[in-house]
Amino acid sequence: MLHIYRQITSLKRCRPIVIAQKREQADRYPFEAIYIVAKPPAHFLRRFWFRQVCDKPWQISGAEVRALLAILTKTDARLLHIYFGHIAVHLLPLIRAWNKPSIVSFHGADVMVDMDKPAYRSATREMLKTVELVLVRSESLRRAVVDLGCDEKKIEIQRTGIPLDEFPFRARSFPSRSGGGEWRFLQAGRLIEKKGLPVTLRAFASFLRQHQNAALTMAGEGPLLGQLQKLARDLKIDNHVSFIGFISQEELRDIFYASHIFLHPSETGPDGNQEGIPNSMLEAMASGLPVFATEHGGIPEAIENRVSGVLVPEHNHKELAGALLDAAQDPGFLSRIARGGADAVAQKFDQRIQTRHLEDVYLKLL
Repeated sequence: MLHIYRQITSLKRCRPIVIAQKREQADRYPFEAIYIVAKPPAHFLRRFWFRQVCDKPWQISGAEVRALLAILTKTDARLLHIYFGHIAVHLLPLIRAWNKPSIVSFHGADVMVDMDKPAYRSATREMLKTVELVLVRSESLRRAVVDLGCDEKKIEIQRTGIPLDEFPFRARSFPSRSGGGEWRFLQAGRLIEKKGLPVTLRAFASFLRQHQNAALTMAGEGPLLGQLQKLARDLKIDNHVSFIGFISQEELRDIFYASHIFLHPSETGPDGNQEGIPNSMLEAMASGLPVFATEHGGIPEAIENRVSGVLVPEHNHKELAGALLDAAQDPGFLSRIARGGADAVAQKFDQRIQTRHLEDVYLKLL
């Protein structure tokens, strides 16, 4: 994930190494100190046994523990940082065998998914007792981890860092109230349930009835693509909606600057999956793109309603449509929340500040 790559490569006072199961897109994400510990041949059977027969989260084998410990010893590692809570559960045998400090960081979905199952909740609670420190991306995730049984004193907030120099603020010119010019909306992210994509399409359909010269771009891939395309056809807005798939960071940045409003009506998924604070939303805010989102997860920690963006309740396309229609009549309001959003990201999510904080966390444990 891009935000993890940014975090690792921005470290200056600590020397990171990465251990992974496989390496992908090395040209996009260059990094030299990577060690691969591939899944063993029996991984599928082991996972099936744990999940389907025993109904509990699978954990790595003794051979995998030994392979990982060998790398940690070879590299003279002094601290183990495991990204994502469910991965730390899988690695619990390693955490127990490792005689130096371990950290786990939670990012969103890893707090809630499968936690309705007693065995999964119990294994997560055991993992939280074993690690020295727990990092979360937002206050909402901190509360969720406390609800899982974690000692509050173990938890620190480590916010996502946004490289502000890659998203310099640019003021937008908005279409006039008299109807001149095209309104351009954007939503970017995985096409999954927690992103609230049907809400976006329904709200856009309502906006389009009053502003026929409007376009919506949806950037990203995911399992909901077919359903969303069908919904766009059913709403008779498919000629105004573009599903452009996965795009590079450079292409996304160009679309930020060509758009007028960024939409992100996140909602809690049926499996409990929820957002921390969406990276694409923070990048849009930094660039000066006004954001319309929901009172969900950690989003209100980044956006103060009507100051640094607009927030509406989850699952409510009518509220979102109404907010968009009102804003279209007030370009000055859009300019104010655009500036407020960029200022909020600079204050709370500057990558340089967040990197220094993470380095301080590491050094304190060594």
